[in-house]
Amino acid sequence: MGKANLPFTTGDARLNRMLDSELSLSQLRCFVAVVEFRSLTEAARQLGMSPASMSKAITRLEQTSGVKLFHRSTHALSLSQDGERLVSAAREAVRAASVFSKSAGARHQDGTSGWIRITAAVAFAREVLTPLLADFGREHPSVRIDLRATNELVDLARDGVDLAIRSGSLSDLPGHLQSLWFKFPWVVCAAPQYLRGKSLPSRPEDIGAHRVIGFRNQHTGQVRAWTFCRPGADAEEIRIVPEPAMIFDDGAAAALAGIQGAGLIAAPLWLVAGALEAGQLVELMSDWRAAVAPISFLRRERHLVPERVDKLIAFLRARPPLGGA
Repeated sequence: MGKANLPFTTGDARLNRMLDSELSLSQLRCFVAVVEFRSLTEAARQLGMSPASMSKAITRLEQTSGVKLFHRSTHALSLSQDGERLVSAAREAVRAASVFSKSAGARHQDGTSGWIRITAAVAFAREVLTPLLADFGREHPSVRIDLRATNELVDLARDGVDLAIRSGSLSDLPGHLQSLWFKFPWVVCAAPQYLRGKSLPSRPEDIGAHRVIGFRNQHTGQVRAWTFCRPGADAEEIRIVPEPAMIFDDGAAAALAGIQGAGLIAAPLWLVAGALEAGQLVELMSDWRAAVAPISFLRRERHLVPERVDKLIAFLRARPPLGGA
């Protein structure tokens, strides 16, 4: 066992300095056991050690602390004056370490209390995830949530993240588990005030006659192409890159611009479903909707993930957002 590095201090200044040094908790346990059983041999037996290992542990403890803890003779073993003064604090340290270990072990065993660190894209975190996490928090008050909204795909192990929620394929990330939450289409829509008096587009090539709101991928720097599937049995995919009148690198901001009448937008249905339902936006060219895309949970191998993360995933999976299937 290495340095004590214990999450507490004792009432004895010298022992506190010892705990901050190379002193190990196993040596303290040996010291307390020898005091309790008044014998190196019996203390070794109780701790499952050899008498020689026990004697060596006590010697190293004396060398580290710089004090003589016992008076030894052929037939007797007794505490020195320094040993008498330090034994109470040593017992306190060993007891506190035991309490801490049991408490930490219990929390690790059930895995139902503590932090869940989550990452998701900015717009998705704000529009979809935050309200659901608020509901989850009310149902599971012992769980704490750390939500990190970013459009970058973070390294879960490096950044200590338990769960990532992302769109698209994540198959190129070895050592991770990916599971589907829901699927959604991208939709083309516009505000009624923008469409008033204009010809509604019915095919992808009609998009060029309208003001278009573009979305720039922060990672690639590219403005996203609009994807359609031709109606009919062949379901041919068509990609166009319209000339945008406005470009945003935040999906929620682009959607808000569309609601305000700035032009046509192509957006994930989960982002604009509420606005469509409220009549703030009108879907266009619904027959040309592109193939659905997935939103998935990404986590490390199951044995590295606490039970509370499974509880959150089950909670979210039972509540696909408006526009998700």
